[in-house]
Amino acid sequence: MSNIATECERPPAVGDDNDRRALRAVLMAHQGPVLRRSLGQIASTFLPFFALIAAAYLLRGISVWLTLALTVPAAGLVVRIFIIQHDCGHGAFFRNRAANEWVGRFCSLFTMTPFANWRYQHANHHAVWNNLDRRLGGADIYSTCMTVTEFQSMSGFGRWWHRVVRHAFISHLLLPPFVFVLFFRLPFDTPVTLRRGWASVVLTDVGLVALFTILVLVLGVKAVALVQIPTISIAAIIGVWMFSVQHRFEGVLWSRQKEWNATGAALLGSSHLKLPRILQWFSGNIGFHHIHHLMPRVPNYRLEDCHRACAKFLSATRSLTLMQALRAPTYALWDEKKACMVRFADLRTAAYAG
Repeated sequence: MSNIATECERPPAVGDDNDRRALRAVLMAHQGPVLRRSLGQIASTFLPFFALIAAAYLLRGISVWLTLALTVPAAGLVVRIFIIQHDCGHGAFFRNRAANEWVGRFCSLFTMTPFANWRYQHANHHAVWNNLDRRLGGADIYSTCMTVTEFQSMSGFGRWWHRVVRHAFISHLLLPPFVFVLFFRLPFDTPVTLRRGWASVVLTDVGLVALFTILVLVLGVKAVALVQIPTISIAAIIGVWMFSVQHRFEGVLWSRQKEWNATGAALLGSSHLKLPRILQWFSGNIGFHHIHHLMPRVPNYRLEDCHRACAKFLSATRSLTLMQALRAPTYALWDEKKACMVRFADLRTAAYAG
């Protein structure tokens, strides 16, 4: 692997103050929701989602495999619902604050993610992403990054446990469904003084209990489990993978506080995930993550247009193909000396001997 032998060479994120002002002008022109497009996205997301879920329940008596097959596109629509909730959390989906709040809460019943509590956690991420001196602690293992030096200074058991928990099979396949189904039922990493965060967890849990009680009473436990468990599990796996690879991949930049700035971190510390058009639709354009971090109030349906308008400023941004993104979870540590992400396996090479 070439990037463990020499330091990564990157062009500057944005050249000078004039470039920054010009970039911000383009971003400002694209921020702000368009009501008809927001309403259209709600319709194009929820109507097929409800249709697929209904069909999955109706067809279970004909073929279990057909029911399971329908949960795959349904899970993709849950990811799209999450992006709507995400935009509502940034106040980017409607101009009216109350509309963002209520639509976000409604989405939370299908993403199983408490709206206000997640918004608080996500705002913390936007304040410190890819900043080695302000990394978030707590339970989130997907948006932080340990350095090679920190890893090598751990005890033998500590290194083993760190590797086990962050192994792609465990962290990206086994854990995500538990995060969304069980972990989000608690106000993790939320201060007790944040009453709205705690209340959102409780109210979301109450809403989910009511929703699933009705479904079980009408359809039965087996039917609900057959449809809902695969749907939320697949959606959770996809969602966690996308969140992780947006900031940890080969070619990304992590910085110390004295070198960190929001524009540079957005362009060098966030990915442009180039997905096939159908997957881009299901993921609500969130692959244009560099644009999202440059201006969080750009609605998801305007991200691609904004990306095109900003093209001359984006030479430093790292674009990932789908295959590169699928390999990205193996990059788990930041090497400060070489300024590159490395894999655990790379630590066994001569470059890290001794």
